[in-house]
Amino acid sequence: MKPLEGLLVVAVEQAVAAPLCTARLAAAGARVVKIERSGGDFARGYDTAAQGESSYFTWINQGKESVVLDFKEAGDAALLDDLAMAADVFVQNLAPGALERAGFGSETLRQRRPALITCDISGYGEAEACRDMKAYDLLVQAESGLVAVSGGPESFGRIGVSICDIGAGMTAHAGILEALYRRSRCGEGAGLKVSLFDVAAEWMTVPLIHNDYGAGTPAREGLRHPSIAPYGAYASAGGDEVIVSIQNEREWRRLCDQVLERKELAGDPRFSTNALRVANRDALDREILSITTTLSLAAFRQRLRDASIAFGSVNSVAELSGHDALRRHSVKAPNGKVVEIPAPPVRWSDPAHDEMAGAPNLGQHSEAVRQALNKGSK
Repeated sequence: MKPLEGLLVVAVEQAVAAPLCTARLAAAGARVVKIERSGGDFARGYDTAAQGESSYFTWINQGKESVVLDFKEAGDAALLDDLAMAADVFVQNLAPGALERAGFGSETLRQRRPALITCDISGYGEAEACRDMKAYDLLVQAESGLVAVSGGPESFGRIGVSICDIGAGMTAHAGILEALYRRSRCGEGAGLKVSLFDVAAEWMTVPLIHNDYGAGTPAREGLRHPSIAPYGAYASAGGDEVIVSIQNEREWRRLCDQVLERKELAGDPRFSTNALRVANRDALDREILSITTTLSLAAFRQRLRDASIAFGSVNSVAELSGHDALRRHSVKAPNGKVVEIPAPPVRWSDPAHDEMAGAPNLGQHSEAVRQALNKGSK
């Protein structure tokens, strides 16, 4: 039995953040009814990489039911109302105020159904100056300062995936599980609010503390850690780079002795502590590269492995596709074609836990849901 079997989640959702949250609930056994407009969740049109369907939509809409509604119409509004009053969880990430104006604001729903858990996902929360700003992932990366601490010294860099959307979805999922646990103990629902900006801002805590209380915002270092050294990418003889991570003085001495075969470096006064190594990073990197660029990639990696030094290759996405650690599972795109994607990161001992229906076609379940709620066809 899956942990959320028997629970009904109604999701008025689009794009990535809310659909990722409810995808996790669906994977745990909840019935997720996805409400879409007549044109569908616009993530359906992001690309055609998943066997002709959207990679985004195929990834985060497995096992859901798609119902097309226009809740500005009386009949559809009545259907959404019936669904909301039967739901255990109600999730939405429409533009701020859209559902309130239609009579489906979270507070209103909870007043009518006190056991309901509502989760509103927004871009910037409720600060008056920015609550109505449109908020897509890269915009929030930029507004929150994530972009400012990413990339190399000469240019900003976008995080290469929709990290603010993903983070907000994961945060909402965790909050809903907490609220469900609380409800199981006291019977009360809860109103949750998650914003992409709040999530990104929390992730920016360390740079923010450095800015507000320390020596200033850490500089963009590309593939180098801003406050630990050596911790970054070093080239081998063929130009292939390996990221080396030193976390303590024992590892630093082993690196010098066993990998670089330059035992005297460990006692160099410029490099005797992490703080000094960071302050003298350019000189440190020259010393390290003078050795690593004489080693083949295989020899470099073997020395690191033998010295029990943490390292990782700078892989391409194509190399990820063939990585020994990559676990895959088969899912179905809305058109029924099979796509192999990374397996869920939480592994259950029961393999049946990961079995799910595919991503739905637009409106695939509209008629069945209408009939079940005795609304008939429009």
